Amino acid sequence: MKSSIDHIPLRKQRELGRVLEILHEEFEDALKEGTADFKKRGRILKIILFGSYAKGGWVDEPFTMKGYRSDFDLLIIVNDRRLCEFAEYWYKAADRLIHDKSIETPVSFIVHSRREVNTYLKEGQYFFSDIRKEGIVLYELDDEPLAEPQALLPSDRLRVAQEHFDHRFSTASKYLKGSRFYLDEKDLNEAAFVMHQSLEQAYSCVLLTLTNYGPPSHNIKFLRSLAEEQDRRLAEAFPRDHHRERAWFNTLNEAYVKARYSKHYEISEEALSWLGERTTLLLELVKDVCTQHLKMLERKSD
Repeated sequence: MKSSIDHIPLRKQRELGRVLEILHEEFEDALKEGTADFKKRGRILKIILFGSYAKGGWVDEPFTMKGYRSDFDLLIIVNDRRLCEFAEYWYKAADRLIHDKSIETPVSFIVHSRREVNTYLKEGQYFFSDIRKEGIVLYELDDEPLAEPQALLPSDRLRVAQEHFDHRFSTASKYLKGSRFYLDEKDLNEAAFVMHQSLEQAYSCVLLTLTNYGPPSHNIKFLRSLAEEQDRRLAEAFPRDHHRERAWFNTLNEAYVKARYSKHYEISEEALSWLGERTTLLLELVKDVCTQHLKMLERKSD
């Protein structure tokens, strides 16, 4: 795998250095009180940069393109699957990466054990195959290589992608229909929760159809960033150039938990109307992006 980040501007390299510091600090802090053997032996084995900053072609122009800015996308590989649990080992790191003033670039990361990653590679999981091919190793504890990837036949890629699209797009559309019903009923919290589910399914639809991988996350900001890295046309749905609309999206991101369980959760009818319009547009874009990809796979499988 590659290890040089010389193609990235120096200020971005410094940001990545700070990102690595925070990830290591918070992981060590999460383990220090642990008494279980797997916690005592817990290690980060590799941190790999993938996506646009690894391949080139990133966007860092927050005042253009409707405020779009590429993320640093990172794969963190640990030595035990139990250490992948976000709520127990990684949420503090994610929070610090958002609020650290020396890091201007948004950071998205996924965490898997080495055994999981090697299994995905041997099964022809092309999301991880692309990371192995294009990713840049920023940190590694040892030089043990990842498994050699196995390629799926084009016909198998088409079959898997079509199954993902049919299921996820239909589910996203049903949730959007449900959110409209609850909005008409003035049940705003329920409308927010169901709309959140529509967005979660829509972004997962893109990720699974195009890459055969979707992280186990309900964070629609995180899913959005990964999906938009696959096709930047999706960024048209939720522009970032107005503070109020960014705040509305952030409020919707909290709906998965708070709209159901917190009596203090509030979202306005105006916000939900705008979010519903943008979600409708997103589904149109998702359909276009996925259909185009499926047609490409059809041509390759003929």
